[in-house]
Amino acid sequence: MPDEEWERFLRESVDGAGDAPVEPSARAREVQARLRKGGGRPEGWRTYTPATRGRRTGWYVTGLVAAVALVLVALFPQQIVGWFGGDGGDPAGAPVAAESERPTAAPGPERALRPTPDEPFRGSPAARWADGITVPAARATGWMDAAQVERALRRSKEFMVAAGLDTGVLRGKRPERATALLNPHQRDVREYLRAALSSATPTEETDPLLLFSRFRPDQAELVGDVVKTRGRLTYREGERGAVEVTADVTFVYPVTPAAGDGGADAEVVRTIVRREVVMSWDDPSKVITEPDTMSLVSYSLDLTNGGCSGPTGYFDPPFGRADEQPADEALLDPYDRSEPVGTATGADGCVTATRS
Repeated sequence: MPDEEWERFLRESVDGAGDAPVEPSARAREVQARLRKGGGRPEGWRTYTPATRGRRTGWYVTGLVAAVALVLVALFPQQIVGWFGGDGGDPAGAPVAAESERPTAAPGPERALRPTPDEPFRGSPAARWADGITVPAARATGWMDAAQVERALRRSKEFMVAAGLDTGVLRGKRPERATALLNPHQRDVREYLRAALSSATPTEETDPLLLFSRFRPDQAELVGDVVKTRGRLTYREGERGAVEVTADVTFVYPVTPAAGDGGADAEVVRTIVRREVVMSWDDPSKVITEPDTMSLVSYSLDLTNGGCSGPTGYFDPPFGRADEQPADEALLDPYDRSEPVGTATGADGCVTATRS
């Protein structure tokens, strides 16, 4: 063997040949065996394997249920609130939308919370009523153009406010502002007003409460400065081309005894009145009338917690008797505006409120 070949043989014997197979170590053989058994790569101690994504059927079902719930709340907000024990007397609750048409059901139930001088509408649907009376958009009707109809609607609302919300009238004064809007040439109404506002013993036909809200100042006084109202005006063409406006409004009056101390424990009773008044704005070329006055076609009311011992010309809140059990034969939910006025009547003309 030449010297060069002998030296290469000795060098490769020490360092190993570059293309010679290398015997794996015991550790390497163990790792290779695990990989063959597990069928994958080894997982390092700092590596992260994301979870396998499953089908999102649960999310789709949840979204569908949420969409149906939103539709139900939009269509039946008061009933939905009642299902979950919502308190219509929660002063922090959002006001309900103004009434644009007759509702299809009564408001949902509230928790049994007594009214207080600080929260006179507590435990009542009226707590979330927006103050005011809804007036529709005006359009030309009968003998009036749109601008005249708008004025007639505004005057009709003024009459309802003057008859049911005027502070002086509520304390027993004469309803001057309201009567100024009535046609002075309507004989039957003129006779009714004369008898209703001058007689100390009115009859059922001449009771001023048919049109005007009044309390005896020595018997009851309003709690606070707010009277809750909910209602709307509608109109159509009436007889001889007149514009006939119908007002359907519920008034909620929180009152306390006038002789009370007015403290935090004072008794508060809510007298609730729903009035329907039909007013005719007549064509002066066909009916004798005066400018900006209207004729009364009809007027009626439902009254609860306002007295039932015969007409006196004033509301008579049942102080000390508010917890009496209602009579079964004449019950009325005063907050149910889905039924026409006068639906529930007792044998003596009185009804008992199922709630106040």
